[in-house]
Amino acid sequence: MSINEPEYKNTELEELRLEAMRRKVVSVDPQTSKIKHVTIHMTDGVLIPKKDSHLFNSWRITFFSAIALLTSLVLFKPKPYRDIFLVTIKGAPVTFQATILAIIGAVLIGTVTGLGAVSKKRWVNVVSGVYVELIRGIPLLVQLIFIYYAMGRFFKIEGMIAAVTALAICFGAYMGEIVRAGIQAIPQGQMEAAIALGMSRGQAFRHVILPQTVKVILPAIGNEFISMLKDSSLVSTIALSDILRKGREYISRTFLSLETMLVVALIYLIITLMLSRLVGMLEERLHNNG
Repeated sequence: MSINEPEYKNTELEELRLEAMRRKVVSVDPQTSKIKHVTIHMTDGVLIPKKDSHLFNSWRITFFSAIALLTSLVLFKPKPYRDIFLVTIKGAPVTFQATILAIIGAVLIGTVTGLGAVSKKRWVNVVSGVYVELIRGIPLLVQLIFIYYAMGRFFKIEGMIAAVTALAICFGAYMGEIVRAGIQAIPQGQMEAAIALGMSRGQAFRHVILPQTVKVILPAIGNEFISMLKDSSLVSTIALSDILRKGREYISRTFLSLETMLVVALIYLIITLMLSRLVGMLEERLHNNG
């Protein structure tokens, strides 16, 4: 006992010192001096920025400013802005068609690529890695021209098919990295717990890992969707009549490049802001539903 007695005394003195400090801190405020127990809850709430619900947040300012500017130009200066708007807006269906079909293809390709990147088979990892590195190293415009003109020598490829294929292949590589990072962000204990409950690895992956991965990668996928919408303007190089192509055709007839590009820019800005808002609403709904 004589060996452990000094250690016991030191521990007891340390506890008494901590208790005295706690009482001193609690008794600083006279209103809280009567409280016997003080509980401090440690959370990450301070690290997570609160949702900006103010009336004049950045999204509302940008969106309604763009709406007001475009509306004022069309109403108060119909020549040439109303004519430009009526011409360029006709290309919106082509832009949306190419973007929606391409994002579906990119999500499918990205899912397969991301699963291949985390696969236990070495050759699958290599194939996925080579695809990602190859596609990310080539500009989208080069891929679009190659598929439409070079591949067009061997296969009869229409403009919309070439545009959707190029966009899906290009953004599929980025989607693959997003899916891979999302899967690896899920703690390994989730898979181990699911297997301990009697699930197979496939069942655990489908019912446990993937639903959590979707919540993690949704903001990044939304950003890629918005980027794809803007990059779809490159399809005008293969004679698809999208918004930018309609604007360039109007410029070739009237030489009003500044006015036309202003209207085109406002149309793209309004569409992308609407899509970003929809993505934010979907993300919030998924978060609230757990």
